[in-house]
Amino acid sequence: MNIEIVQGDITTVSVDAITNAANSSLMGGSGVDGAIHKAGGDIILQECKAIRARQGGCKTGEAVSTSAGHLPAQYVIHTVGPIWRGGEHKEPELLAECYRNSLLLADSLGCHSISLPSISTGAYKYPKIPAAQVAINAVKRTTSELKNINHIIFVCYDAEDYTIYQEVMRQLSQV
Repeated sequence: MNIEIVQGDITTVSVDAITNAANSSLMGGSGVDGAIHKAGGDIILQECKAIRARQGGCKTGEAVSTSAGHLPAQYVIHTVGPIWRGGEHKEPELLAECYRNSLLLADSLGCHSISLPSISTGAYKYPKIPAAQVAINAVKRTTSELKNINHIIFVCYDAEDYTIYQEVMRQLSQV
């Protein structure tokens, strides 16, 4: 399993599945969600509307998929991270479920590669270092369940996130 950390724009990374830090309405928003909807085009929104009509959106920790529209991928995996409320409302478990469910869904779709953003650290205010620890641990724990995915890329938008993910990965590799 190849797990990589890069700094860049997740909408430009060529993978089978791009993970979107979505909101429960699936109607687009700010940050990663807004960028993916903008770059992918209207087809993503139309497919999200169909999901909403069928199941009412996406619950925190769960994941759903759409096509990727104009993005350099086949699928977008939409997952809803927890809003940070001090860490006493199952935020770590829910965040871990976002990564696990995104990987399992992409794997079930036959994907070999997936990109992952830093979920919940923007508008949802999850502290960045604990979020990176949860993300990397969740991904490492889930890899044994994957049959198709062999390349996972954490895509950090800015230098701060990139440095945090690099350091957390280094620390967890020593354990």
